[in-house]
Amino acid sequence: MKRRDFLQLSALTGATTLGDGAMAAAATNSARYDLAERDARTLQAWMTRAERTSKQIVRAYLARIRAIDKSGPRINSIIELNPDAEAIAAERDRERKAGKVRGPLHGIPILLKDNIATADKMQTTAGSLALAGVKPPRDAHIVKRLTEAGAVILGKTNLSEWANFRSIRSTSGWSARGGLSKNPYALDRNTSGSSSGSGAAIAASLAAIAVGTETDGSIISPCNVNGLVGLKPTLGLVSRTGIIPIAHSQDTAGPMARTVTDAALLLSVLAGTDTDDAETAPADARRSDYLAALDKDALQGARIGVVKNQFGGRNDLASAVVEKELEVLRQCGAVLVDVPELPNAGKLGAHEYEVLLYEFKADMAAYLKSFAPGATVKSLADLIAFNEKHKDKELKYFGQEHMTRAEAKGDLASKEYLEALATGRRLSREEGIDKVLAEHKLEALVAPSGGPAWLTDFIRGDNAGGGFTTPAAVAGYPHVTVPAGFVHGLPVGMSFVGGAWSEARLIGFAYAYEQASKRRRAPRYLRTAAATVLVVVEDHQLKAGQV
Repeated sequence: MKRRDFLQLSALTGATTLGDGAMAAAATNSARYDLAERDARTLQAWMTRAERTSKQIVRAYLARIRAIDKSGPRINSIIELNPDAEAIAAERDRERKAGKVRGPLHGIPILLKDNIATADKMQTTAGSLALAGVKPPRDAHIVKRLTEAGAVILGKTNLSEWANFRSIRSTSGWSARGGLSKNPYALDRNTSGSSSGSGAAIAASLAAIAVGTETDGSIISPCNVNGLVGLKPTLGLVSRTGIIPIAHSQDTAGPMARTVTDAALLLSVLAGTDTDDAETAPADARRSDYLAALDKDALQGARIGVVKNQFGGRNDLASAVVEKELEVLRQCGAVLVDVPELPNAGKLGAHEYEVLLYEFKADMAAYLKSFAPGATVKSLADLIAFNEKHKDKELKYFGQEHMTRAEAKGDLASKEYLEALATGRRLSREEGIDKVLAEHKLEALVAPSGGPAWLTDFIRGDNAGGGFTTPAAVAGYPHVTVPAGFVHGLPVGMSFVGGAWSEARLIGFAYAYEQASKRRRAPRYLRTAAATVLVVVEDHQLKAGQV
């Protein structure tokens, strides 16, 4: 890192390893308005007290992005910045001065994954060169909700191209348009995916909060490896209109944040019925006051099932961390009940994959028609052909096996598809999550979210190990991950999974655990995790020791 970049990074992050007195003074002078680890409520309080304007906060984030994302450690998490962000922030400031505050997101800068359509000067590409230069004719429904709530769209984040549904041997965090995003905790480690850039950016405090999307693991996994709170909502709580799809039976957008409070705040804005998305018809009736669910005593007397077969195996190091954290749940008053395994969880994969192949083909054509009418590609077949034509850029690291398999499928009236969809839902819902919750009289399930970040490897592809995302993903049920600790300086999370529409309850559990444990620590942008080991001491503070 160049000295100029280090000076800028130190001032913006409040780094404690400063090289001289001038650098220390710069950090001290900026500490009051340091954006590192600041949550949306803090930013809102600054604006309410007229200590900072939205425009000033946007400018500070843009400076931080220059110092961390585009230079310095160069985590490369943001694929495009909104050229109108400062102007929008200035308008929010004028509204505030006139006495109009739209809500707790008024003037708050947020980031969107680059598969969420915006009808502004930014592109929406899913990281693919096939959609480069294409501007959607209208905003995604959730973008309208965010704008109405007063949020400032700061930019778009990089992602695993096509939400990681392209190759059987992909490298998460890479897209042809955006390049590779890096994990802020160790730059040679993976960000996971597909909401890779959102995970890295929020971990590095390049915005207060971000919107990610998930089909199976794409919010939970990057939050797990980037030390974040991630919330995958119940299918139908949040609109998918204007989001580049994989599969309508599982796709959903959701919050990615550094705190449970910010995740709850963002979900309160995202959740709601969209007349263009039939799945969301019950959302207005089912949505809740998620901020009211933030209760430190929420775990008192709660019966939580510990899914034992999710501990150990390939993720034994993460499991050891979460196993210790179960004691925190007990101290918070939770009644922990051992559940040997989640019924039928091991049977879901084949049915899920069949459904995703069929729906990807159909849903992609529908999106391209509605939100990319000016694109040269009109179908999945066109995308496959584009990738082959531009294989020196698109296929230089891995192929497009998922796409070619999807293209070979029939339509959504196919018997094979309908049977796979019905079987997956039955096994994951009434014979899976619902069954175990009812039999043991449980309010939620808990397990490690997944293993720590793996080394990025373009030759062999991802080496992620197992995770606890598929049952809730196939069922369409909510899933929350919360930072639980570290494995050699790499974050790992604890998952809370519940039945349909139980977001408020899970948020309460996650908040109670978060407040009792306080496990999140800011990243240090180390070159490699092998350079430093973080050791947990009795007061749960982290100290660095060289090895």
